[in-house]
Parts: sequence; C-alpha cells; structure tokens
Amino acid sequence: PLGSAWEHPPQEIFMMIRAGKRDEVLKSDSMWMCTSCYNCIARCPRGLPITHIMHGLANYAHRLGIAPKMNPTRRFAKMFWSNISSSGRVNELKLSVGLYFMDGIVNGIKKGLQMAPIGLGMVKTGRLNPMGLFSSHGIKGKGELHKMLKKAREIEDKRKGFAA
Repeated sequence: PLGSAWEHPPQEIFMMIRAGKRDEVLKSDSMWMCTSCYNCIARCPRGLPITHIMHGLANYAHRLGIAPKMNPTRRFAKMFWSNISSSGRVNELKLSVGLYFMDGIVNGIKKGLQMAPIGLGMVKTGRLNPMGLFSSHGIKGKGELHKMLKKAREIEDKRKGFAA
C-alpha cells in the first residue's frame, strides 16, 4: 500500500544489492516503509519472501547503526519493541502517547485532540485504561522473559556474525 512512497521499490533494492550498493540500500528508508501486507510475496513470480527480506534489511541497518534516524516506521518499531520487551505485553496507551508526542508537545496535543473520540470510545469499552500510563500491566515472570530475549539475541547475533 505504501509502494509509491518508497525511495526504492523492492525490485530496485535487489538490483542495488546485486550492484554492490550495500550502504546505499541500508541507508535508504525503503525497507522501513514495508507494512507487512504481503502483496509483494503474493505477486512475486519467483515466490521470493520479499517482506521477510525487507524486515531483515531494516534490522541489519539498525544493528549496524546506519538506519535513517527520523523514519516514523522505525521510530514506531523501536517504541513497540521497547514497550513489549519491558513488560511482556503491549501497553496501548503508552504506545499511543509515545507516538503522538514523538514530534513534540504541540503536535502531540493536536494529535491527541484529533483522536479523542476514538480514545474515549476505547475507554468506555474497557479497551483502554487511563491508569495504564502510571502502572505496568506486565506478565508474571518478567525475569524469565528478559532471559529468553537475551538468549534469543545471542543466538541471532551468533547466527548473523554479530557476536564479539
């Protein structure tokens, strides 16, 4: 759905990779624009897992520290991961507030006011708890979750050659 907003569409990304333009590919924001709609996989005549490749490139660029810093999709991904890895669950209120205010307090207030009817509807149905800003509704055994995530990161680092 965001294909027209991509700096380089997938086919061009693959041509750039074959041409050895590694840094240009990794510094591009194209793979951060992937919404995981899987249209490209369904349409690819070769059956390439393009969505997975785009996410892999984005992760690789992030790990190397060369991903675009201000890309909203990247910022959302970091915020989402931080949210879920700290408590084991997604705190939708903290995530929403973080997203609204990531461009400053004035923009955050404007976005919040625009979304107020939706937020109030979510509060009424019990989908959103205003106290969620002050409390963590995490899982039991957060320590085990953190150990599991650390071990998964070590395995992935070793597999991808990031290990020290």
